[in-house]
Amino acid sequence: MPPTGAGRLDGLTFAVKDLIDVEGCVTGGGNPDWRAAARPAATSSPAVAALRTAGANFVGQTVTDELAFSLEGVNVHDGTPPNPAAPDRLPGGSSSGSASAVAAGLADFALGTDTGGSVRIPGSFCGLFAFRPTHGRITLDGVIPFAPSYDTLGWFARDTQVLARVGDVLLSERVSTPITQFVLVEDAFALADPEVAATLLAALPPALSSAPTIRLFDKGSAAWREAYRVLQGAEIWGNLGPWITERQPLFGPAIAERFADAATIGAAEVAQWQPVRDAIRSRVRAYCPPGTALVLPTSPTTALPRNAKSIAIGDFYARALPMTAIAGHGGLPQVTIPLVQIAGAPVGLSLIASAGADEALLVTVARMFESLRAAPRFRDSEGIQRSVSATPQDRSSRTS
Repeated sequence: MPPTGAGRLDGLTFAVKDLIDVEGCVTGGGNPDWRAAARPAATSSPAVAALRTAGANFVGQTVTDELAFSLEGVNVHDGTPPNPAAPDRLPGGSSSGSASAVAAGLADFALGTDTGGSVRIPGSFCGLFAFRPTHGRITLDGVIPFAPSYDTLGWFARDTQVLARVGDVLLSERVSTPITQFVLVEDAFALADPEVAATLLAALPPALSSAPTIRLFDKGSAAWREAYRVLQGAEIWGNLGPWITERQPLFGPAIAERFADAATIGAAEVAQWQPVRDAIRSRVRAYCPPGTALVLPTSPTTALPRNAKSIAIGDFYARALPMTAIAGHGGLPQVTIPLVQIAGAPVGLSLIASAGADEALLVTVARMFESLRAAPRFRDSEGIQRSVSATPQDRSSRTS
């Protein structure tokens, strides 16, 4: 679809996760039963409409993990998008196709959603800049709800300039304090593989490498993960449970297991863990006041192998979710930076800023990492082409 106006995004192309409405397209949610019950969207989500008004050209919908319930990037129905930066590895999810499309050069930027890391983890796995905004900064109208108190709409780009230009359009104008202080989250680095932590620390620019350290997980990282699992799961079942109960959709085995777990979460568990989340939120915000950014790995590992065993996947989640829950529980903006590679696989560094400091965070990243560029990989390969669906005019032949 061509632009509807001109502005900051003139000449750029973008793709949209199949969880976000685009006028005339069916929002399929990565699941055939959801797709079969849906009708073409009458209007685009406000975010998509704003991007086209600002001059961007929409090129297609992208594969998502089923109803966003995964960080891996695997979809048993639509196929697992390739990871152009590391072809033998998973792209990360649930905004898997959006990351794949940008890393392949099929779009200049792409929209995704991020609840527990679904933009940040694919950004790290695919070697991209990726941005999760402050919770509530960007409207989620026209987006399939998942866990609303954690849900955000984010985006991917291959360089800081495009990342910031998208932010100029999507973020409502707000003055924020410039970021001048940085703090290394010592226990987040300790959760990462030793090689990941050491390689990231060795590559930090001087302003970050000389920063003081803190230990953030006062209740232990497992408590941060469990608070997220319970509270997110209760919201997920509240939003999607009635449809699942009525429709009995076909899910992939891993996704079915996660929804079954969400269905068991009761009011007593929510009451137990909500105060824990509240305390965590206060702690995170106290350590990240205006003008300060927390520094940590985006992911505890490089991208998982495409044939990763369940034990490796379980270990990844156990360590990744406490890290992504820092911004999630805190409702804070986070940016992923494609800082290093290990054995040919990218791994990202993250900065987390105070609530509402999205623009200051984008300015900081542009200043410190302007020279970093993620070159497109395997631009015209058959596998990559399948990670972006056809535009509405060609929906009858759409493959994913």
